[in-house]
Amino acid sequence: MKKFLLQFFTWWNGQTLGTRLHTWRKGTRVGEDEFGNVYFEGGKDSEGRTRRWVIYNGISDASLVPPGWHGWLHHRVDVAPVNENYRPHEWQKPHQPNLTGTPAAYHPTGSVLSDKERPRVTGEYDAWTPGN
Repeated sequence: MKKFLLQFFTWWNGQTLGTRLHTWRKGTRVGEDEFGNVYFEGGKDSEGRTRRWVIYNGISDASLVPPGWHGWLHHRVDVAPVNENYRPHEWQKPHQPNLTGTPAAYHPTGSVLSDKERPRVTGEYDAWTPGN
């Protein structure tokens, strides 16, 4: 019952009731990523292309879509990542979602939110004025 109510009243928590019905009627499961997001395709969009969508595992956060799946969702590639033999290069880091607003977010030196000490002002700065 809780899952039904979440689907009925929230859009940010997995899929809505409308998305569930559309997926049931027209969707074909294509694959799943390492975060548990499930990818579907089916039907046609306004440009005549096959429609593609994702059902998030938990909170709907677009930064949780890995690069390979992002390219597939936006029709940049025709082959889904599960159907190709891709291995990342040694210099590529694993996908990491957007950390803004979390304790792991980046705070540069001098930021009020940073735990590092702010650099000392040296007085070597000359303000710009018009005409100089």
